Amino acid sequence: MQIQTCFSPSQYPLFHAEDSIVVVTDILRATSAMAAALDFGVEKIIPVASVAEAIEYKNKGYIVAAERDGKIVDGFNLGNSPFDYMDETLKNKTIVISTTNGTKAISAAQKAYKVVIGAFINIDVVANYLAAEKRNVVILCAGWKNKFNLEDTLFAGALANQLINKNNFDTDCDSTFAAMHLHDIAKDNLFQFLEKSSHRNRLKNLNLEKDIAYCLTPNSCISLPILVGNEIVNFATKIIV
Repeated sequence: MQIQTCFSPSQYPLFHAEDSIVVVTDILRATSAMAAALDFGVEKIIPVASVAEAIEYKNKGYIVAAERDGKIVDGFNLGNSPFDYMDETLKNKTIVISTTNGTKAISAAQKAYKVVIGAFINIDVVANYLAAEKRNVVILCAGWKNKFNLEDTLFAGALANQLINKNNFDTDCDSTFAAMHLHDIAKDNLFQFLEKSSHRNRLKNLNLEKDIAYCLTPNSCISLPILVGNEIVNFATKIIV
């Protein structure tokens, strides 16, 4: 089984293969928020790429979250902080989410064999699932507005290292090698390594350091979010270890 890493949704057409599983990651913070939401009892998540689509769902009575540039969009009550979804009132509910980068990456990959939502907070669950599926994997980094970013690349490196070292995967992909090397350098203190990164500083300026620390904490939840049709649901109970 081969692993490839795509650093930006704009590059995804170069990596697409109908029989591959795509792991979409947007560490700060969309995929971390989705994994946390399902872990805390949200039933389904509907990702939409645009605020206009989010507004359409809101007008239909859905619970809708919308974030742009790290901030909640005016007129919405939820953004993409994982802590937004640690709320008893959201259990067993369907939530529509639109974010700056993550939901656009999910949209780009929707024709893959399967789309899995990956983050540091559920990395082992994702790795176990991929090992059981025994298919080629593309790790799709949401990046920042179609540009490379460090935090998603570090997750790609961490996941690739785990799959190659423990689960008989392989790679001949230069971007995967680069991600693995970056993670090897950063793994002892991801928070410090990202000190000068653009999005960490963007969130720091919004007083969201707590979010950053949570999103960089491995295995704090056990959800396995997978896209089924236009909905993300929790497949954690179906993992084969």
